[in-house]
Amino acid sequence: MCPAPVPIPTSDSARHTPLEDAQGLSIGILICAIGINLLTYMGFLTGQTAGIALIVSYLSGLSFGLVFFAINLPFYWFAYKRLGLEFTLKSIGCVTALSVLTEKLPLGFTVAHLNPALGVVMFGVLTGLGLLAVFRHKGSLGGLGVIALMIQDSTGFRAGYVQLIVDALIFFCALFLFDTRVVLYSLAGAAVLNGVIAFNHRRDRYIAD
Repeated sequence: MCPAPVPIPTSDSARHTPLEDAQGLSIGILICAIGINLLTYMGFLTGQTAGIALIVSYLSGLSFGLVFFAINLPFYWFAYKRLGLEFTLKSIGCVTALSVLTEKLPLGFTVAHLNPALGVVMFGVLTGLGLLAVFRHKGSLGGLGVIALMIQDSTGFRAGYVQLIVDALIFFCALFLFDTRVVLYSLAGAAVLNGVIAFNHRRDRYIAD
């Protein structure tokens, strides 16, 4: 998961009030948490740091939220040095909120039945929309997305495509750890997610009036 992070702020970027940022980030995190809960219900994977966290969670029995939070810790210093304090603080808040919400959401939201093919599409679309909301308000879900952002900013190569390549490497490794069916469905979900981001997130959008 965690594809195509928010673009580096520029003088042309749309300005938001703290309240607008709070509501936008909150909505985005809620939608992402729903998508992840659908994914974990099916026992599937995703890419990026979230995918690594899911693999560790499935193999170790540790909670996804705890592993996801811990994996992202090393990336915050890099984010601060290269992308600034605001971006880093928002990313820390988003990662923390998602880690907690994915643990608490099943207390009030459960799934009785979900077709795998439909499920991975729902995961990709919902999580993609949630991430777009987070990026729109200059936040991220940390991790490898920060590196993808730097590649996008320096080369122009879309961050969503960068992370799709990384996802492929993660899923290749997953082939040795999980059933092929699980990996193929998971790869389809990641492709939908990255497609939503790649087609809808661009630095030349969101221009202030």
